[in-house]
Amino acid sequence: MGEAIGQMLPFAFGVALSPMPIVAIVLMLITPKATSNGLSFLAGWVVGVAAAGAIVLAVVGPSATSEGQPEDWTFWLKLVLGVLLFVVGIREWRGRPGAGDEVELPKWMSALDRFTPAKAAGSGVLLSALNPKNLIFIVGGATVVAQAAISGGGQAVVWALFTLIASIGVLVPVAIYFARGERASALLDEIKTWMARNNAAVMAVLILVIGVKLIGDGIAGLSA
Repeated sequence: MGEAIGQMLPFAFGVALSPMPIVAIVLMLITPKATSNGLSFLAGWVVGVAAAGAIVLAVVGPSATSEGQPEDWTFWLKLVLGVLLFVVGIREWRGRPGAGDEVELPKWMSALDRFTPAKAAGSGVLLSALNPKNLIFIVGGATVVAQAAISGGGQAVVWALFTLIASIGVLVPVAIYFARGERASALLDEIKTWMARNNAAVMAVLILVIGVKLIGDGIAGLSA
């Protein structure tokens, strides 16, 4: 189990550090419906990550190993995911804003103050499990868990830990809000501004690092 945890950690942190969901929940936490919408978004996020991973494990798990050894197709999957991430990472880096450029948030974020708890929960699911970049991380993480020679119960424990780590990015602003109350607004606004400004650069570096790791793992596995 320890090896599975170590292998999935980069993917979990890749999901956790995705900037746009952090910006979204911060914006929700500075609205009149901060408590209900913030908790609903967090719940939707957790459900999205947990469910997406569970689906991947259910689909690939039974055929990921043979006699305790990973099947070749899992290494091909890692190689393909790595190449996809590498391409996305290059695009993110090239598209990052310059020092003097104005950063514009997605238009849908301007409507966050009018969200109901149900919409907040739905956006949590969408930004976690259906965000293409996060989905690649989730598939990659679930694949390494499926490759591990551990029981179904062990896989469930590892994926629960993945979900917890992947939720740190949206959990921290909620914790700040409840810990500091009205005094949290200034700090949350600073977090939002920094994440929005550095969104492309943060994701580019993160995606490139994990993409290279996946490519390396795929090549090494196929060459063994």
